[in-house]
Amino acid sequence: MTRWLVQAVLWPFRRLQAGRRAIRHQTLLKVGLFIVISFILMAIICGPQGRGRYGRIPGVPPYNPEKSYPEFPRLAPPSAAHWMGTDHLQRDVFSRVIAGGWAPIVVAFASIAIALSVGSLIGWISGYIGGWPDRALSLTMDAIYSFPSMILAIALVAVIGTGITPMIAAISFVYVPTYFRITRAEVLKVREQTFVEAARAVGVSGTRLLLRHIAPNTVNAIMAVSSFNIADAILTEAALSFLGYGLPPPAPDWGFDIQNGQRFLQAGYWWLITFPGLMILTLSLGFGLIGEGISDLVNPKRRRKKIG
Repeated sequence: MTRWLVQAVLWPFRRLQAGRRAIRHQTLLKVGLFIVISFILMAIICGPQGRGRYGRIPGVPPYNPEKSYPEFPRLAPPSAAHWMGTDHLQRDVFSRVIAGGWAPIVVAFASIAIALSVGSLIGWISGYIGGWPDRALSLTMDAIYSFPSMILAIALVAVIGTGITPMIAAISFVYVPTYFRITRAEVLKVREQTFVEAARAVGVSGTRLLLRHIAPNTVNAIMAVSSFNIADAILTEAALSFLGYGLPPPAPDWGFDIQNGQRFLQAGYWWLITFPGLMILTLSLGFGLIGEGISDLVNPKRRRKKIG
């Protein structure tokens, strides 16, 4: 008993040490993690705290992103007083940019988590059972997958409504077929391997065989694609907010701020869309780099090919 207890206590430290060794030479993964963690911390510190309050630290963000300040100049360019300028409603753009990151992050993480859970579960069951249930589920998922994801998400939020919850529901529905297809393909490959046949031969039940032997061997492929999907989900959330299906005004939201600022672009007020756009691009790039790093970790052949 004492030995098992010591092993249980040391297991997290061993996994952490192994993880540190694994990412030691993964420059892309480390850069992506730095970008994403920075944005998550920014969203936690500067995000809404209820009743129109923003930020957990006094003075961060420097101004209330929802409030218009009559003393501020209208459409002022970036300066020492306003690092990213002001908008047409005399609001500080920098405050809106750093406070507007929580919505894309929450929507992206929640929608991909739901899609991963639902799609993987259905894919495991479908790939393992086979037969007519597998064919029916595959046809249904292929039908959903055939629609352009952006158009399908727009159609869903137009029916469901606007706000955080409808966007999460729409985006998660769009990505369920992706995880279903990946998981099902991995299950079909794994269930024919020798160790699965050996487990069947010793009388392992179907449920235990699926959960203990087949499902764990599909996790690498699922995790490798998740970061790319989160990056795509951030772009989808920004597009939905741009079209008016995001947070209700005057809440800060990068996509909504780009929609507001694009009408002033021809007049030379470039900062209204540039800074929110850069935030969307940088956050998506961070998740993309994480996806590349994870792909290198789970696929040694791909890594050796790139080095050679």
